[in-house]
Amino acid sequence: MHLTHRRPHRARTFSILVSVVTTLILGYFGSAVHADGVTWTSSLNVPDQNWTSVTYGNGLFVAVAGSGTTTGNRVMTSPDGITWTSRTTPSDILWRSVAYGNNTFVAVAGSGTGRVMTSPDGITWTLQTAAASLQWYSITFGNNLFVAVAASGTGNRVMTSPDGITWTSQTTPEDNAWYDVVYGNNTFVAVAGSGTNRVMTSPDGITWTSRTAAAANVWTDIAIGNSLFVAVSISGTGNRVMTSPDGITWTSRTSASDNDWVDIAHDGGRFIAVSGSGSGDRVMTSGVTYPTTTTVTPTTTTTTTTTVAPATTVTTVISNNALTTTSTEAPSVLSNGQLPNTGRSSIYPVVIGAVLVLSAGALARQTRHKHSRVV
Repeated sequence: MHLTHRRPHRARTFSILVSVVTTLILGYFGSAVHADGVTWTSSLNVPDQNWTSVTYGNGLFVAVAGSGTTTGNRVMTSPDGITWTSRTTPSDILWRSVAYGNNTFVAVAGSGTGRVMTSPDGITWTLQTAAASLQWYSITFGNNLFVAVAASGTGNRVMTSPDGITWTSQTTPEDNAWYDVVYGNNTFVAVAGSGTNRVMTSPDGITWTSRTAAAANVWTDIAIGNSLFVAVSISGTGNRVMTSPDGITWTSRTSASDNDWVDIAHDGGRFIAVSGSGSGDRVMTSGVTYPTTTTVTPTTTTTTTTTVAPATTVTTVISNNALTTTSTEAPSVLSNGQLPNTGRSSIYPVVIGAVLVLSAGALARQTRHKHSRVV
């Protein structure tokens, strides 16, 4: 497979794994992180298509496929990332990427007629016409604009649309194989797998400027998190990652291994990348390390104060899985005419889990009995 000019199909096949988890964290659960990126679970009832991309919007996950064993169902949706439902597509073409914005799902394709389809709900899809019949590889949404990039074409490898229906070709500074585009820090940034300058940036999606990549690698995907752009590659020796704070100046980073890194995402605390090659090491992470699942017993303190007799107070405290009972009697004359000791207390630790049944009268009698023993 000639990867220099064509992003491999398997790239997006593996990308759905990291994308589902990341969009699940960010979209479905907000800022709270509930997955650790270590333990993975397969979703059932997923059609055997070559799923290439997934996005999240309006409470729904939407995935698109580039090929498969069945026809007319190259979209599937899920409310939770676990249970998926096939949806009818207007055309069985090579759908490569999907994005959500302006209350609309938009997908782009690398072949076929139209090469764009839109949906208001992820369920009903309508075929649209791209600005040009190019190999569209990636689409993103930012600043109220859909932006797609292509790996073919002459001077027109970017197209933009405010609604996913009407598209306009934009001039690209170089005819590189643009494989991915992302929006962040008020900037669109695209990476390529070929060409002299394998990065380009734009403040508005319309005017683009070439940028020099950290290395002349086959850059396949880019993500942004914590105000940092991070791109991954399927070529290079020890330098298959590069980072940039602005999309303009790039720095090579040491990759965990020289695998075919095909997709990367950010979950709010760390970057997660997946690859199409390697032996037991096809995922790498960078950033905050979330602990594996651990059962933690929190320290709790509960205080209950009950008056069980005139001027007699019993306080029960549960703290650190132990129960303490404290009885304090105010000065008063007892039946024998003697004054009791004041401020005297007795403490009874009880291992949590035992059954403690006390009536008010019994507790009062027990408390007085215990005091009479220590006086």
